[in-house]
Amino acid sequence: MRTYRNQPSGTVARARTLRKDATDAEKRMWRALRETFPALKWRRQVPIGPYFADFFSFAAKLVIEIDGGQHAEAASYDARRTIFLRQQGLTVLRFWNDDVLKNTRGVMEQISLSLREREGATQSRKGDGDPSPSAANRRTPSPSQG
Repeated sequence: MRTYRNQPSGTVARARTLRKDATDAEKRMWRALRETFPALKWRRQVPIGPYFADFFSFAAKLVIEIDGGQHAEAASYDARRTIFLRQQGLTVLRFWNDDVLKNTRGVMEQISLSLREREGATQSRKGDGDPSPSAANRRTPSPSQG
């Protein structure tokens, strides 16, 4: 997936600016993702359609959004963005700045759980997992996504 193809003029410059002006929570998340999941390649401020994803792993098809106080006022925009990203086959996890800064380990555990769930679902679709209906019932509920 090439994210800059067919993007409007200024997309690359905006992505660079967003990366350069990262919040403290985004900086901490960037470090934690690279340390906790070194096998995955993470990208920051990636354009996906008309939106920029805070963090994105192509391999895991996982978007992570870090929300500050301004997101409480932009709930409808965030909902549209999440719907669009999910329509692209991506999983979207959202965390508040405060959670990332004060409970980084817990946030990483939620991301790890989501990655394991997605991997299990992928293997089941390929026929590698347990295809019985009871297997789906044993799955742990996913962390709040939105």
